[in-house]
Amino acid sequence: MKILIIEDEKDLSFNIVKYLSTDNYICEQAFNFEMGVEKISLYTYDCILVDLNLPGGEGMKIIEEIKKRNLKSGIIIISARGSLDSRIEGLKIGADDYLTKPFALSELSVRIYALMRRQQFSNTNTLTSGNLEIDLLAKKSKSRALQYYINQIRI
Repeated sequence: MKILIIEDEKDLSFNIVKYLSTDNYICEQAFNFEMGVEKISLYTYDCILVDLNLPGGEGMKIIEEIKKRNLKSGIIIISARGSLDSRIEGLKIGADDYLTKPFALSELSVRIYALMRRQQFSNTNTLTSGNLEIDLLAKKSKSRALQYYINQIRI
């Protein structure tokens, strides 16, 4: 899973990358408005984390650009703006979720997982193909052979 983090607070951005990398997410970073717009125009992402207060522009404009380009990326706003009006505006223009700073990295990770589950796995934790079944969250299968492989890799 590929994630773009558009966040000008470099310490926070690097901490997010470090934390999400332990879950095998591939993370890229943009530290200002211009870099964020450039990255979304050049690459495809499964999820984009967007701060609203960015040097050079407003994070809401990046979300509008994502929607204008019909990109299928999930969008989570990460912002110090915690007012109800800001949250409503962000969700109305197309964000899938809104997380107010400061936040726990574990909560961010679970929200990303939930967003991807809704987009890719029909809103279930279970992936089924024929008679094979994997519980993605528990990382378990009823099949012993499949469980062996699940234990060898990180899903």
